[in-house]
Amino acid sequence: MFAHLSALTGIFTGGLGCVLGPLIIWLIQRETMPFVDDQAKEALNFNITIAIVTLALVAVGTVLLVILIGFLFYLAAFAVGIYWLVMTIIATIKSNEGIAYRYPMTLRLVS
Repeated sequence: MFAHLSALTGIFTGGLGCVLGPLIIWLIQRETMPFVDDQAKEALNFNITIAIVTLALVAVGTVLLVILIGFLFYLAAFAVGIYWLVMTIIATIKSNEGIAYRYPMTLRLVS
């Protein structure tokens, strides 16, 4: 649960906590608690995926802002942020119930 919930620290740390929170929990608990290992990796993969997508959307939006259509990419980045928040809350609730949660549309970079 805390691996998913720790990603919310990214709101206060400029996005850095989104990856660091799950990473720290995974590194500390991966050997002793298999469920925490699984869910922390899942949270880490999801937050890395969201970071990549958000950075790409903001970069493209910044370039296209000159052409006046970049605003749509900023809206898409905002939508990704809302998606991130909702998925993180759902994963936290499921994990707290003891259910292994898999984020949809996530790159599995850490295995």
